[in-house]
Amino acid sequence: MQPGNPLKAPTRRRFVSSLQRCFALEPEPVPFERGFLPAYELVDAGATKPPKSTWVVFGGFDSYIEETFTVLAAVAQRGRRVIAFEGPGQGGALEADLEADTVPGRSERLTMRADWAAPVSAVLNHFDVEEATLVGMSLGGGLVMRAAAGEPRARRVVAFDVLDDFLEVLVSQSLPPTLARGAGRSLTHLNPLIARTPTRVLNRALTEQARGSPVTWWGMWQGMHVTGTHSPAEFLRAAAAFSTADVSPRVTGDVLLMQGAEDEFVPLHQMVRQAERLTAARSVTTRTFTRAESAASHCQTGNTGLMARTILAWEEGL
Repeated sequence: MQPGNPLKAPTRRRFVSSLQRCFALEPEPVPFERGFLPAYELVDAGATKPPKSTWVVFGGFDSYIEETFTVLAAVAQRGRRVIAFEGPGQGGALEADLEADTVPGRSERLTMRADWAAPVSAVLNHFDVEEATLVGMSLGGGLVMRAAAGEPRARRVVAFDVLDDFLEVLVSQSLPPTLARGAGRSLTHLNPLIARTPTRVLNRALTEQARGSPVTWWGMWQGMHVTGTHSPAEFLRAAAAFSTADVSPRVTGDVLLMQGAEDEFVPLHQMVRQAERLTAARSVTTRTFTRAESAASHCQTGNTGLMARTILAWEEGL
């Protein structure tokens, strides 16, 4: 639903409140700049031992964190403290003007930013977390690297799916699949070209492309909404800031990179490139999920249980 759709606010409220009731969870607003970050803490109420670790989990470009409750509740049952939150440009932080009935308090909506260490640090401080396993989903797979590069409490870092260059993902979505695969790493050199192209020309080209592609059309208006930009060209240029090329060499923790072998959005070479750039990481582990595992799609949709078990096994083996 586009932001101006009158059905969006009541539909979102119904979705969020239903999941909150189902899992008996209420959001805890974490103050951040002029707004708040909705956060949920999931723990095993019947546990007899302290949690083995703390997971701090967040999404990406268009997810609501409440979508993850099912799998995260299972993770909590396996001895983890789980803090799931929405940062700037996500869910309740973005839709603050629609949240009066679902989130305590009311404040300004926060649009997405590349400096992800700041919201992560605010959440760690609020919940008094001394060290954590950071888990980023979809675009969060890139945001998690930007956070870990500036937050020393991120001892373990998980990206699923790996997304090291948001601009490349957006452009590859607008190309035919065979051409996108053939272009490969050359797509990473588009930033200078986009910067030099006149805004009017870029807007016209993007709008024309969107007319023939529902996915491109959705991504265009959703991107402007999430980033607070006002034209397709402005959004595309803003997306260039989410590359991890400049921050990956500063990540020092243990890293797990995951991808689906048939990811619908993220070019597969991004995981290889990300692994190569993590030169200061304590360790780097990669995992590609296949169709035979029902996990070949973006973010392992189809077998999120396997995704969670993979992270748990990796963490326990460190």
